[in-house]
Amino acid sequence: MQLPTTIAMHAMAKDLTPSTQWQENVAPDEAQRYASYGEQFAAIQARKSKKYGNGRALHRKQLTAAKGTLEVLADLPTFARHGLFAKPGTFETWVRLSNGGLDKASDRTPDIRGFALRVLGVKGDSALGNGPAVSQDFALINQEVFGFSSADDFVQFVVAASQGGGKLLKHLFARYGVLGAPVRLVSMVKTVGKSFGGFATETVFSAAPIACGPYAVRVRLVPSNGNGPASPNAKQDWGADFSAKLREKTLQWDLQLQPFVDAERTPIEDASVNWPSPYTTVARLTLPKQDTNSAQGQALAQKVEAAIFDPWQALAAHRPLGDVMRARKVVYFVSQQARGAA
Repeated sequence: MQLPTTIAMHAMAKDLTPSTQWQENVAPDEAQRYASYGEQFAAIQARKSKKYGNGRALHRKQLTAAKGTLEVLADLPTFARHGLFAKPGTFETWVRLSNGGLDKASDRTPDIRGFALRVLGVKGDSALGNGPAVSQDFALINQEVFGFSSADDFVQFVVAASQGGGKLLKHLFARYGVLGAPVRLVSMVKTVGKSFGGFATETVFSAAPIACGPYAVRVRLVPSNGNGPASPNAKQDWGADFSAKLREKTLQWDLQLQPFVDAERTPIEDASVNWPSPYTTVARLTLPKQDTNSAQGQALAQKVEAAIFDPWQALAAHRPLGDVMRARKVVYFVSQQARGAA
């Protein structure tokens, strides 16, 4: 006998109740492996910096930068009322838009797109354990899940890709076998080739989880309908498209949290699994009308390019979680040191 719709929906909602029963599983060899990842990324970054000038290993091409405010809303659910979201307030925020690749390629090139936030004026201990937090950063991409189940898979892919298509194919066949390699290749092509209409109109995601006090959450940023439709030729220049919209009107997004409910459906260690729990709006990002090409806008762009945008530059209440995030702690710091940002 099928349950009535309202009862079924209630049961489903109850089944996805936020839980504090998450845990991380730290492997005994992680410190050694992560140090090795840092060395490999440092070598890639050094090669690319010789070609393009000083810059990041990944998300090297900054498309544009902007500033605005993040307003934390009132009356949030219990799982959300921690750290940055503990009480209503408004915070100055910097935004960095980027292409995710190692190179400064044409915007028409299929790629991951990055939308990073640096929320200033936060108060509390740092996730790094080195005193007060400088900011609360969110590193978001236009993919709901991470493309790899482990940091090791991702690092070895990036290392191979940095050496050219031939090395990448050799790596895929060695890692996934004759049958698995083509499947993996098709999956990656679909990921980077995902339709993208522009930063003002696309939802972006943390993909990997962070803490929210005693809870664990993933984060997403959902554009307001008021931002308008995607522009037909936006892919010719993502930064110019975004800047044109921002010159005409104020742009807004809802920042939302998605809670951990159990280890099977919302795993902490495997960022390639999409969580089924619902998102809740907890804050609103507002970028007022501004000219990113003005002298003031270009000065901000230079500050943003030189700044750190790192999920570990965060409040202790929002400590990044899981294998991918723990690896980022090491790799991002090495990258920041190499470009003089740390």
